[in-house]
Amino acid sequence: MIKVSVIGAHGRMGRTVVGAVESAEDMEVSQRLDAGDSFDLIKPDNTDIAVDFTVPSVTLSNVLELISRDVSVVVGTTGWTEEKYEKIRTALADHPNVGVFIAPNFAISAVLADYFAGVAARYFESAEVIELHHPDKVDAPSGTAIHTAHTIADARRAAKLGSIPDGTQNGTSARGEVIDGIHVHAVRLRGLNAHEEVLLGNAGEQLTIRADSFDRGSFMPGVLLAVRTMAQQGHSGLTIGLNSFLNL
Repeated sequence: MIKVSVIGAHGRMGRTVVGAVESAEDMEVSQRLDAGDSFDLIKPDNTDIAVDFTVPSVTLSNVLELISRDVSVVVGTTGWTEEKYEKIRTALADHPNVGVFIAPNFAISAVLADYFAGVAARYFESAEVIELHHPDKVDAPSGTAIHTAHTIADARRAAKLGSIPDGTQNGTSARGEVIDGIHVHAVRLRGLNAHEEVLLGNAGEQLTIRADSFDRGSFMPGVLLAVRTMAQQGHSGLTIGLNSFLNL
């Protein structure tokens, strides 16, 4: 049995993770931590993998604490930057047997949409990203949309494409945030859960790639895949993105 400790166990995603682990035949919930609980409860002898679904303001310190305790962790909390990744890499240098896995999104549909966007982006002159979420989400744009923007930008650079055409001269604030040269738009609307749309255009044609997660349960197959892969294959160091475990 894979012993899993859940950080943020009483939150919306945390409760869903606890339920998914309890339903898995090869896993069991070891410890459940939430705000104010001590990390002294989590030790290598009672935790094979920790799962963090908390908030961006605390997730970095949570991960660093787990690394210091020689506990590998799967992270679903968003809000990561290259600077934060570097702090994780630095901490891991002193703990060579510990692994940290961070995913912008655990929904298989979203991971595939990001992958397909990278495949298609090199063939289109224009590209934009629209992400749509419930209004309780604390970050905008979403980590998934940021990751997709970088995926598109990397593909365009590899194809030696120039800047995306945009003749806007006023009202530029309505054009969304520019991430790595890609315009990203965030919608927060009651009734939505988690959705992303990638628009790719050439003269006379358009390709739309869309992924919709209607329920938090859609993230659980990806979470369990990451936990199993980390526990069974002994991944060490920092791994970013579920595509690393999907053979894409």
